[in-house]
Amino acid sequence: MLTIRNEAGVSVEFDYEEIIFVDFEFVAGPGGRPQVVCVAWHTYTTGATQSLWVAELGVLPPFCTDNRVLYVCFVANAEIGCHLALDWPIPENLIDLNAEFRNLANGHILPAGKGLIGALTYYGIPSIGAKEKDAIRNRIIKGFPFTDDERKTILEYARGDVNGLLLSEMLPLVTEKPALLRGKFVAVLAKMEHRGVPLDMEIYPQLADGAVWAYVRDAMVPAIDAEYGVYVRNKHGDWTFSQKRFAGYLERENIAWPLTPTGELSLKNKTFEDMSRGYAKLENLRQLRHARNKMRKIKLAVGADGRNRTTLWPFKSKTSRTQPKAAQWIFSPAVWLRSLIKPGPGMAVAYVDYSSMEFMVGAALSGDQVMIEFYLSGDPYLAFAKRVGAAPEWATKQTHKELRDRYKTALLAIQYGVSEHTLAAKLNVSVIAAREMIGQHKQLFAVYWAWVEDWIQHSLDTGIMWTVYDWRCRVGITEFNSRTIGNFPVQAVSADILRLAIVMADARSLCLLAPVHDALLIEARADRIDSDVALLQDVMVRASRIVLGGNLALRSSAETVKYPHRFTDARGTTIWDQVLELLAAYRQHRDRQHG
Repeated sequence: MLTIRNEAGVSVEFDYEEIIFVDFEFVAGPGGRPQVVCVAWHTYTTGATQSLWVAELGVLPPFCTDNRVLYVCFVANAEIGCHLALDWPIPENLIDLNAEFRNLANGHILPAGKGLIGALTYYGIPSIGAKEKDAIRNRIIKGFPFTDDERKTILEYARGDVNGLLLSEMLPLVTEKPALLRGKFVAVLAKMEHRGVPLDMEIYPQLADGAVWAYVRDAMVPAIDAEYGVYVRNKHGDWTFSQKRFAGYLERENIAWPLTPTGELSLKNKTFEDMSRGYAKLENLRQLRHARNKMRKIKLAVGADGRNRTTLWPFKSKTSRTQPKAAQWIFSPAVWLRSLIKPGPGMAVAYVDYSSMEFMVGAALSGDQVMIEFYLSGDPYLAFAKRVGAAPEWATKQTHKELRDRYKTALLAIQYGVSEHTLAAKLNVSVIAAREMIGQHKQLFAVYWAWVEDWIQHSLDTGIMWTVYDWRCRVGITEFNSRTIGNFPVQAVSADILRLAIVMADARSLCLLAPVHDALLIEARADRIDSDVALLQDVMVRASRIVLGGNLALRSSAETVKYPHRFTDARGTTIWDQVLELLAAYRQHRDRQHG
């Protein structure tokens, strides 16, 4: 039994023979696995801090990682990624102080950020200056070879990092069991980063070529914009988005568009995302604007083995969602890029998605039996439309797809507190009609709305929000908006469920590749993908039942892709097909030029 006490007198006992604090330094190119430079570790019982250069490392770590030891680090997906690169065992008991700091300080103002320096600053612990730290990190990033003086500096830097891992200040504040679960989750994310997502390496290099993408990016404008007529050439010959023409398109299509406070059309990306959910015909325009505004280059992080890898950044959002950097991640807002996902020969991938997750989580947390009844009907959005007389009793997702999608947009927006004016714009209905729909929602799901109001008031009274798995957020410092507070429990508990499913799926040796909001991407041999999907779906049901309690559980749907086929997202097929045509045209043009 080991006892740790902080300066405030808070102590905690850990039932381990030893606590090891570990920090690696490594080099990692875009999409590549980490190349270890060195490792430093601090042993709690002896107080000794040691470090070794990569050439000195053996086939096993120089410290114990079994059940007798608690392994502590900061940003565990990086440290465990180094374990995987060295083929070392993964620690059985792991606490990631990055996750715990984000939890303990969630909702607080953090002038120095959420990294290690930010954590040290928050707890008043002296640390190396940010500029000096950046200088050393930048040298490490440049990679091998290192001079003797550089090796000495880097080893000293690593020992300094591991000595500053908030040993006495932070660990006594950590709740062990949920922290260990979060640690297991981050370790599985490290495995996902290690594996990567398989891409079509015939197509991707073409898109990554700046000249080719510039041609495609320009040529796709007249091809896609033919339906909308909102782009014009400026005096430099570049395509630009015309607000005037867009206003004309909206008028022709009878679409009421959200306005800015000054009365202009709102052109924010979020506005286009929201409106595209209500109007599927806007999706291609949204993606075209994204390509024009955000994708001057295709910068996915792709390794030499053709796998997309990037840091998945666990617990980055206040509700604990994972948030990879969009420009480097195949599951970015450019949904047509997902068609680059292609399993290798003999392999398959599957995308397994929780069905209507946020609706059911809200129903379960509040105990609203009407919402639960709607979910158990198989399609809560159509069930609502039928109950209010907007759809016949015989309607299905196939016969009334557009109506069902519009009610899905409406119900989720209303559940998260949308205003009647915004809802009216989303659905292209009058404010009166939107007000009526919100009223119907609040009347049918009165138990849910009473629970939300109680949650908001209790959070404001106590100054804190939390989940059963101990994810917390302070209220009244940075979070005081009632809508944000009311949305927190559903989002945070949904994240809890997915994390537990990930840990359970990994324990059953499923090959997880990526978390995607409320879904998972897995890989397997083509001859066993179906059984792995069935196992994963069973795990996902069990995880949801454990978190939600009782007999309530979430359904899931699955899309399987076997070689030689590729992954597709219905929202991006038009753009993808157009991109393939333009790539072929570019190759023909290039071949003619080179005769």
